[in-house]
Amino acid sequence: MIKTILITGKSGQLGQSFQKIALQNSELRTQYLFTFVGREQLDLTCPQSITDYFKDKHFDIIINCAAYTAVDKAETESEVADQINHLAVKQLAEISRLNNSFFVHVSTDYVFDGMSHKPYVETDHTNPINVYGLTKLKGEQAIQVSGCKGVIIRTSWVYSEFGNNFVKTMLRLGRERESLNVIYNQIGTPTYASDLARSIFVVLKKFADIDMVVSSKKQAIQIYHYSNEGVCSWYDFAKAIFEIGNVNCQVNPIDAKDYPTPAKRPFYSLMDKSNIKQISGLEVPYWRDNLALCLGQLK
Repeated sequence: MIKTILITGKSGQLGQSFQKIALQNSELRTQYLFTFVGREQLDLTCPQSITDYFKDKHFDIIINCAAYTAVDKAETESEVADQINHLAVKQLAEISRLNNSFFVHVSTDYVFDGMSHKPYVETDHTNPINVYGLTKLKGEQAIQVSGCKGVIIRTSWVYSEFGNNFVKTMLRLGRERESLNVIYNQIGTPTYASDLARSIFVVLKKFADIDMVVSSKKQAIQIYHYSNEGVCSWYDFAKAIFEIGNVNCQVNPIDAKDYPTPAKRPFYSLMDKSNIKQISGLEVPYWRDNLALCLGQLK
């Protein structure tokens, strides 16, 4: 039986990637009836807008791709960031519980402090070091105590052919300048948004029998980590963008302390993906391989 699915944040990188995949994949369209919404239809900055939207609507699945992601601006816009990343998420989780919807929420590696020297697993201690990470963690915690069923998927360094992101910024600056300084001592893994969207569909298929999740004695909310395979610094990432994109720009490695920002960033946010690969059978692409795919799309 076809399931109804609501995807928020339709204008964002992940929301647009979901739309692209849904459009290209006829099999998905036989499984799901998609509704994509943006701020015009569902304004997460306004609790009443959320309440009003769901007064006469019910969905089997809700995927929340919407988020406040301006990491530096969040330091001075903490109330807005908290409303979108925490309070609105809490409201969506409560609505999911009341309507028996399966809730998928996308979170971040920034819930960790970056002091680890091995990839983070889902049960590792969280300790965000900036406002953005704190609001995302509070959103996770609100889901976990809401009583709804669903999954939280933490990801990192998301880029795509849509919207504003590191890849598109580097391409623009690389064509404008002869050289760029990029941080070499913040370590993680880039994530192509299309790969993240596909992984979420695989997870949904795993939990297709939603009633089984509810009746399970396990915790109703499961947390998984997903990024592309491999590890790199922002410096490595920029070098790869220019090499694969055939952009003639020199990249100079600099220490994070020489590029101060309003928000602190974790120095190490590599995430262990063993759990999501085990439950889904996913083959996760290497980050450089699918960076090439994205750059091909941008051409």
